[in-house]
Amino acid sequence: MATPPARATTTFVIGGDLTVHRLGFGAMRVTGAGVWGQPKDPVEAKLLLRRVISLGVDLIDTADSYGPEVSEQLIAEALHPYPADLVIATKGGFTRPGPGRWHPDGRPSHLKQACEGSLRRLRLERIDLYQLHTVDDRVPFEESVGALAELQSAGKIRHVGLSNVSAAQLKQARSIVPIVSVQNLYNLSDRSSEGVIAACERDGLGFIPWYPLAAGSLLNRRGTLARIAARHQATPSQVALAWLLQHSPAILPIPGTSSIPHLEENVAALEVTLDADDLRSLDTF
Repeated sequence: MATPPARATTTFVIGGDLTVHRLGFGAMRVTGAGVWGQPKDPVEAKLLLRRVISLGVDLIDTADSYGPEVSEQLIAEALHPYPADLVIATKGGFTRPGPGRWHPDGRPSHLKQACEGSLRRLRLERIDLYQLHTVDDRVPFEESVGALAELQSAGKIRHVGLSNVSAAQLKQARSIVPIVSVQNLYNLSDRSSEGVIAACERDGLGFIPWYPLAAGSLLNRRGTLARIAARHQATPSQVALAWLLQHSPAILPIPGTSSIPHLEENVAALEVTLDADDLRSLDTF
């Protein structure tokens, strides 16, 4: 029988001063269909957010574009005044002309306005982690990043993060302002950000994979994932999250859901430890 690898580290220090548990919560799905408008049951959404905290999750990721504005508003309504150890990460850089529609806007004026709106909705004087949500090809990248540097200098944000960037863009941004995290698409079936993860791990940055479960599409696949899940008496989603946690100590998964049972299932992935054979099988998934 294969010897199990050491358990994944349970915490990560963002920016040298914010210690969080490595499994966070993505708050995109607490909005309505198409990430638009209010959820079907706002009371249930707030109960979900309170359950996030009661389960020991202390990193919540959101954005002004989720709703738009709805996710941030619900977080404040459900959780403010916030627990002292809670880190709320939010993002700016998209506008939303309608359900399912996302338009990049990396103009410094927009990013500064977006940050002010997030501060107001979240009822914060300073945002712990503010992330450029996407690169806007119409705006010089250094101008977008420079706007976040100015917000940091003004005391509006504590740490700067990026989302949807390449390794080259990460390097460029770091020449302008300290970067503490990157949030890119990454999961078992899409590993195009492997080079960015390597850079994050090397330099002590957090890597926050969005779409960590490929919106459930992984869970319907038979074969390797299902076999490993059965052997661990776990669900396929728990195995997929456990793989992320063991793949790199820099990875901070933020699975999102609108369901309390699914939330509890995701958090229970922390109890799954994959052995060397499991990891080899999943590395070639």
